[in-house]
Amino acid sequence: MNANQARRLVVLGTGGTIAGRANRANDNVGYVAGQVAVSELVAMVPALATCPLDVEQVAQINSKDMVLSVWHALAARVAEHLDRPEVAGIVITHGTDTIEETAFLLQTVLKPSKPVVLTCAMRPATALVPDGPQNLSDAVAVALHPEARGVVVVCAGRIHGAIDVAKVHPYRTDPFDSGDAGELGCVEEAQLRVFRPWPQAVPEGAFDAAALRRLKGAAALPRVELIFSHANADGEVVRALLGQTAAAEPLRGIVVAGTGNGTVHDDLLAALKQAQASGVEVVVASRCAHGRVVPHPGQPLPDSAGLSPVKARLALALQLLEA
Repeated sequence: MNANQARRLVVLGTGGTIAGRANRANDNVGYVAGQVAVSELVAMVPALATCPLDVEQVAQINSKDMVLSVWHALAARVAEHLDRPEVAGIVITHGTDTIEETAFLLQTVLKPSKPVVLTCAMRPATALVPDGPQNLSDAVAVALHPEARGVVVVCAGRIHGAIDVAKVHPYRTDPFDSGDAGELGCVEEAQLRVFRPWPQAVPEGAFDAAALRRLKGAAALPRVELIFSHANADGEVVRALLGQTAAAEPLRGIVVAGTGNGTVHDDLLAALKQAQASGVEVVVASRCAHGRVVPHPGQPLPDSAGLSPVKARLALALQLLEA
């Protein structure tokens, strides 16, 4: 056991399918997420019995219902534990539906110099063959790696960077992909093979304290809406958003998931230009599962710099938070 492995890990639970229960062991879809305590999940993995762990339940939700208040609580707990010198890394159990958004938020805001490993499951804890215990065991192996840093997602033996990971399948137990970048590495019998560099980390300290203060100080993220361009699209949704006067938060940004290389239907584009003229920030991403918008001189809208539509929405909200 090396010096890094002798230090403590922290396991934070937020709910999700990994903590789900179904009435029958052969039911992998009709379950209720966020029912099993994270302490019980840890107890299901005998290999973790000898690992020094601190276990804490931060939330107990279906990740489709993720909200800013949970992100606030999670980021605060992650930061507090990152500051502890005896903590080698943090593992977070999370639902698969929005894990890519939580991972992106934590990486963008914190840029942790220690590993923060999100893991999950596609089958509930009550399944005949649950995938959560192996994923949790693999996540611990990644968090104990002496060179690991930054926020990653571990599932089905693959390690994905927070910036690139996306859920691409609604059912199979290996539902994530990292697009053209590819995964960071893999876990094989608790041993890591690393293919490319770990995520960017702060040059000094455990995390970016200033960025965390900005996030914690926000009662709400700046309102950024996500819309899609498609055949027969028009600009009525955009105009309706611009016309809202009773919204709690004024519209600050729009991310449009464009067709192909970020192309947008002419009727929708006219409304988006109207939004720009009124002071709303507009960014275009591609609705394609792979690749990115390749910039060109005739491009009518700023592009998302390779981010998926959902991550571009978060990135723009965080950018507006700094403004």
